[in-house]
Amino acid sequence: MHIVADFPRPVREIEHCFIAMKDGCRLAARIWLPEDAEADPVPAILEYLPYRKRDGTAARDALTHPYFAGHGYAAVRVDMRGNGDSDGLMWDEYLKQEQDDALEVIDWLVAQPWCSGQVGMIGISWGGFNGLQVAARRPPALKAVVTVCSTDDRYADDIHYKGGCLLGENLGWATTMLSLSSRPPDPDLVGDDWRRLWFERLENMPLLVENWLQHQQRDDFWKHGSVCEDFSAIEAAVLAVGGWGDAYSNAVPRLLAGMQAPVRGLVGPWIHQYPHFAKPAPAIGFLQECLRWWDRWLKGRETGIMEEPLYRAYMMDATPPTGDYAYRAGRWIAEDAWPAPGIETLAYRLTADRTLGADGAEAALAIRSPQDCGRASGEFCAMSDGGSEWPGEQRYDDADSLCFDSAPLTERLEIFGAPAVELEVAADRPQALLAVRLCDLDPEGRSSRVTYGVLNLAQREGPEAPAPLEPGRRYAVRVQLDDIAYAVPAGHRLRLAVSTSYWPLVWPSPEAAEVTLTAGTSRLLLPRRPARTETAPRFEDPEGAPPLTQEELRPPRSWRRVTKDLASGKSVLEIFDDSGAHRTLSHGLETGSSYSERYSIHPDDPLSAEAYCAWTQTLGRGAWQVRTEADSKQWADRENFYLEAGLRAYEGGTEVFARQWSRRVPRRNL
Repeated sequence: MHIVADFPRPVREIEHCFIAMKDGCRLAARIWLPEDAEADPVPAILEYLPYRKRDGTAARDALTHPYFAGHGYAAVRVDMRGNGDSDGLMWDEYLKQEQDDALEVIDWLVAQPWCSGQVGMIGISWGGFNGLQVAARRPPALKAVVTVCSTDDRYADDIHYKGGCLLGENLGWATTMLSLSSRPPDPDLVGDDWRRLWFERLENMPLLVENWLQHQQRDDFWKHGSVCEDFSAIEAAVLAVGGWGDAYSNAVPRLLAGMQAPVRGLVGPWIHQYPHFAKPAPAIGFLQECLRWWDRWLKGRETGIMEEPLYRAYMMDATPPTGDYAYRAGRWIAEDAWPAPGIETLAYRLTADRTLGADGAEAALAIRSPQDCGRASGEFCAMSDGGSEWPGEQRYDDADSLCFDSAPLTERLEIFGAPAVELEVAADRPQALLAVRLCDLDPEGRSSRVTYGVLNLAQREGPEAPAPLEPGRRYAVRVQLDDIAYAVPAGHRLRLAVSTSYWPLVWPSPEAAEVTLTAGTSRLLLPRRPARTETAPRFEDPEGAPPLTQEELRPPRSWRRVTKDLASGKSVLEIFDDSGAHRTLSHGLETGSSYSERYSIHPDDPLSAEAYCAWTQTLGRGAWQVRTEADSKQWADRENFYLEAGLRAYEGGTEVFARQWSRRVPRRNL
C-alpha cells in the first residue's frame, strides 16, 4: 500500500466527542475533517459500528478516515449504544433502535457548521448491513452508501442460517459479540463513570444465540433489516463491494438485479476485509474508488464512475487447494447489465455411472454420509490473514460424498454467477439436509472447492413453509450454490459432490438420514461466460493514510487442527487464534484478545455434535487493568437445542462479575 501523508486539504482530528440522542443516550464519535471545513463545509461520511472506535477498529480507521478527510470530507466514526465509549445498552443486532440512532446521528451531522448537508455511509460487515438498512429509512441527507461484505437478506445469507440449515458460526458469532460488547469504556475518555457504565452492560448482556436460535425459519424477526424485502425503499446511490473469499458476495448481484436507485457492483478475490488491504492479492485502490463515488453523489462531480460497467468482478484462475492464499491469479471482467444477457446456462446430467454427462437412464443412487463430512469446509466467513480459513483439499470430504465427475474439459470454462442443481431425491427420515459442492479436479487429482450450497429439505418449498419429509417419497428440489467467478482450465474435470452432512459448517439433522438421488433426471446448471474480446477494468494501486503507531506487547499466533479422538471415536476440529497484545502510543491503551473453538462429532451419531467457543479480552493502562472472559456451548437431542454460556469480568486480577446462562430451545424442522 502506498502511504499518503500530504493531502490536498490539511486534516484535523476530534478524537472524542458525544452525540446526544433524544432519549438522553450519548453516542461516542471520532471525527476527521479538513482544517478549514467551518469556512468551506464538506459532506460527511459516517461509519457506524459496535466494534469500538478507540481500539477495536482503530488500526483500519487510521488508514481510511484521514484519507477521506484529506480529500474534502468529514469522516465520522460512531460507536453504537452499549458499545465502546457510548452510553446505553444494545439488545441485539440491527434493531429499529439502532437505525433510529443512525437517523439522529445523520441529523446531527447535517447541523454541524463544517457539514455541507450531504451525507454518505460506509461500512464493512455490520457497518455494510446498516448502511443499506438506514438507506431504506430514507433520511433526506443520505445520498450515497458504500456497503462492503454485507447482505440484503438476514435469514438466507447471514452468519446464522444458510439454505434453512443452522450454521455452526451462529454460536461462534454470538460468543464473539458477548465478548466484544462486555468490555468497558475507556476511563481516559468517559472519566470516573466508566465503571458504572461497564456494570450496566455486564448486568444486561443479552444471550444473542438464544435470540437467533428461537427463529429457525424465515419470519418477521429476519425480515426486519432485510432490504431485499423492498429494494425500492433505497433511494441513495449504492456501491456494493464483496470478495469471493467472503461469505457475503451473493448480495452484490442481488442488489444489482433488484435496486432501482443508482448502483454499481465490485467483487474481488478477497476475504472479509476492506479491499485496499485485503488478502488475497491483488488489492486495489479502494479508497480512490470510494472518492469517485462520494464525489459523484455528494459533490455532484462527474467522475466517470457511472459510465463504467454495472458489475466489475475478478475471474479467478484455478490454483492448487490450500487453506490460505496470499495471491489469486486471474483477471478483471465486467458486465453492463445483471443478469448479463451473454451468460449461457450449461447443463450436465447426473448419470447412473456417477459422471456429469449429456443424458442417461434413470437410476437410484443412495448416500448416507458420515457425520464428520465437512472437515475440509474451512470457515463460513474467512476473516484472518494466514489463518488457514479457506476450504482446503476436498478429497477427504469427496470420499464421504456421492460424486459425479465430468470428462476432462477440452477448453477453458469460465463460470460467472450462481450455479444450481435440480435434484430428484427421497429420504428415509422426516428430517435431512443436502450439502452440494462444485469442485475443480486438476490432472494430479487434487480437488478444489469452487462454490457450494446447502439445503434443509424441510424447506424444499421455501424458508417460510417448512414441513417434514414423507420418508420414501420423491421430491424435486433445487439447491442454489454461492455466486462465483472461476475459470476451469482445459484438461481439468468438474466434480459435483453431494453429502447428507457438512460438519461443522452446518448443524446436523437429528437423525442420520439416507438420501436417494435419482440419476438421469437430476442435473447441474452452470452459468457459463463465453470468451469475448473486452477491455478489462483497471484500478489504481491501493493508497491509505499513515498507519496507527502501536507497540507490540505479545506476538500473535494461531493454529487449526482436525483430529480423531481414539477413545470416543469422535472427530474434533480445534481452532486457536491469539491476536496478540498492543499498546497504542498516542494514548497508552493496551489491548489484547484470544479465542478458541472446539467442534466434535461422532461419524455415526448426529446427536453427538457439540460446539464450544471461548474468548478472552484485556484492556489496560498503568494500574487500570480489566479482563473479560466469555464462553458458550451448544448440543442437541432430537427435540431440543441446549445452550450454556458464561461471562466473567476482572479488575486487576480479581473477579468482580460472573453470570451463567442455561437454556433449552425446541427444534423446529431443523
